[in-house]
Amino acid sequence: MSLLRPARFEDGIYLNPVPTEVGATQHFPAMLRRLLTGKEERVPRRTLGPFHTAPAIFRAAPASGLRITWLGHSSLLFEIDGTTLLIDPVFSKRASFVQWFGPERFYAPPLPMADLPRLDAVLLTHDHYDHLDSAAVQQLIERTPVFVCSIGVGTHLRRWGVPAAKIQELNWMDSFTVPGSSATPLTVTALPARHFSGRSLKRYTTLWSSFALQTAKHTLYHGADSGYYEGFREIGERFGPFDLAMLEVGAFDPLWDQIHLGPDNAMRAAADLQAKTLFPIHWGLFNLAFHDWFQPPERITELAAQAGLPLWLPEPGAPSEFTGEAVNTMWWRRYMSPVRDGNEAADDVAAKIAIRA
Repeated sequence: MSLLRPARFEDGIYLNPVPTEVGATQHFPAMLRRLLTGKEERVPRRTLGPFHTAPAIFRAAPASGLRITWLGHSSLLFEIDGTTLLIDPVFSKRASFVQWFGPERFYAPPLPMADLPRLDAVLLTHDHYDHLDSAAVQQLIERTPVFVCSIGVGTHLRRWGVPAAKIQELNWMDSFTVPGSSATPLTVTALPARHFSGRSLKRYTTLWSSFALQTAKHTLYHGADSGYYEGFREIGERFGPFDLAMLEVGAFDPLWDQIHLGPDNAMRAAADLQAKTLFPIHWGLFNLAFHDWFQPPERITELAAQAGLPLWLPEPGAPSEFTGEAVNTMWWRRYMSPVRDGNEAADDVAAKIAIRA
């Protein structure tokens, strides 16, 4: 049976495309021990940035038709063939239900909300705090004609004051063409992902999705949050090949590999998706796992070089035109600690990694 089908809603909750364990209680003691005793550099010892986006660049359309500004983590500003799309905008200081506690940003938003260009749509993949920022949503109500989201997320939006007429909810396999004046309109298709939802202890009452973004000139994939599963192969066969696939590489640990990819599984997924270029996202902004903050880009750089897969890794806040060419700025290495593991300099470690980008 195909894994590409609408999500099932049973007994008040949405179900994953395959059986999935979010987190077992037997792992809690090990997690607590690692939290208290781990030696990883989970938070940068040197301040990152500041990163700045010059808003004047948005006055002219990208010559290539596709320009992407990575705002950190999974927040992205897309200018794609005449349509401007903002994905998972998180502008608050903390990814949390309160702003005095919880994961704190490593750097300020490169582009203040007041400097955003005219938007055609805001896309929301799911309702976790590092993807759905209530304060940002409220500030965007007057700045966008439509919020496109996974089914159920509209409940949050309406509670925060978004008019129902501005909300377009999608189940898996639903498509929506963004209204606008573009001669090559953007169609957004919600696709299955292996994850979960919830902004409290209550989970699964709203849906989580990945998305295909398609115009007549470009085909892109935004993986949002997902563990690896065979559905990536079906997505690649039905919607690919993809010019660019955005896949999460951070906030990963083997204890929760069913709901997050990490670098190694991102490589598997990229191959299944028939991705021509990989854009690693979901790293470098919040402390959400046990690994070094710079481990995800280091590992994916190494793996991509071995596989000959082009990487696209721009600096945060830098509006970057995508032409199909590999770009790896390796910006994070400017902030790596001088010494790792007590004896190796960061530059020495970096030099050992073959870069093909």
